[in-house]
Amino acid sequence: MCGIWALFGSDDCLSVQCLSAMKIAHRGPDAFRFENVNGYTNCCFGFHRLAVVDPLFGMQPIRVKKYPYLWLCYNGEIYNHKKMQQHFEFEYQTKVDGFEIETVKNNLRILFNNAVKKRLMTDRRIGCLLSGGLDSSLVAATLLKQLKEAQVQYPLQTFAIGMEDSPDLLAARKVADHIGSEHYEVLFNSEEGIQALDEVIFSLETYDITTVRASVGMYLISKYIRKNTDSVVIFSGEGSDELTQGYIYFHKAPSPEKAEEESERLLRELYLFDVLRADRTTAAHGLELRVPFLDHRFSSYYLSLPPEMRIPKNGIEKHLLRETFEDSNLIPKEILWRPKEAFSDGITSVKNSWFKILQEYVEHQVDDAMMANAAQKFPFNTPKTKEGYYYRQVFERHYPGRADWLSHYWMPKWINATDPSARTLTHYKSAVKA
Repeated sequence: MCGIWALFGSDDCLSVQCLSAMKIAHRGPDAFRFENVNGYTNCCFGFHRLAVVDPLFGMQPIRVKKYPYLWLCYNGEIYNHKKMQQHFEFEYQTKVDGFEIETVKNNLRILFNNAVKKRLMTDRRIGCLLSGGLDSSLVAATLLKQLKEAQVQYPLQTFAIGMEDSPDLLAARKVADHIGSEHYEVLFNSEEGIQALDEVIFSLETYDITTVRASVGMYLISKYIRKNTDSVVIFSGEGSDELTQGYIYFHKAPSPEKAEEESERLLRELYLFDVLRADRTTAAHGLELRVPFLDHRFSSYYLSLPPEMRIPKNGIEKHLLRETFEDSNLIPKEILWRPKEAFSDGITSVKNSWFKILQEYVEHQVDDAMMANAAQKFPFNTPKTKEGYYYRQVFERHYPGRADWLSHYWMPKWINATDPSARTLTHYKSAVKA
């Protein structure tokens, strides 16, 4: 996604304003425009462009000759802009992108297929993050199928990241072999991950514990994609866990109705956690993320289904989604029914989880005296662990006094969890033993 910036009524000089606009340059590395709005005092727009569609005429702010006083600066994709032109008598000057209006259909597989298909619109190469879990695997397999049908000439590039013995790397490799993608594996070690923490927290603008953990891998793989490949538009499976009740703790939901409420709450808070992570870590390296599971048609239909259809079944989360693709042969059966593995956990081995590596590191960075004074130093969202304290310190260094950007920490419900990692939960441990 591009970077948009606007300032109204500032007394700063033009050079200071321009420097401020440059702080989001990573979101749009292809072109930059900075404009003062004539007729208004100290009003200006900045636009960093990630050229995905119409590279020649797609710069912003957009000006329309018919409406000389209208300035438009936005960040979005209008996937059906050609179809829209048939319905509205409007003279387009560019083909840059928003949302879709279409008929479709109450079949989940068809809706998901359409959700992927309409996101193919781009003049840049498409790639896909592939963790080897259900969600990213379905996206990658459907995407490759759609690219073949569209007769796209380049192979689909898929990307997986992990440390040695990472279960995600092994699973992603199986999926890539099954679908026939051009697959890349990115290996990193604990030192590289720890060294990235400062940049990750700066890019995220949050200190939420599970978000920081999960963002390190996604940040590093985005950095690799930008440096070593020509893929710019990146698909992923974000949003599925919130929509389809994929988190392990949904097994402990008191009722289907309570599970439904929790799913809707998670979706409302995506901007604070998973979508924040996905957007910021990819945009930090000038990539555009596309997330079919959050397609408005697909998600609306899924949420319209009876609550009892959406809960975990037979001890398996996301049972309905898995059942939907049971006979499709899109992905290997063992992947289709692979238990949930959080991204921040799956990138490392079960014996040495990423959260344990991080906790061992911060143990030497935050002492007991600092923790004893945590409530006085950080009265809002006071960190309860040394890991949380460390992340908060880094955040405050970059964004002093902005702790209220995060309203609360992400934590599982119904299970009295003391850590957000799924690997600390009883259900996960019993599944591993089985």
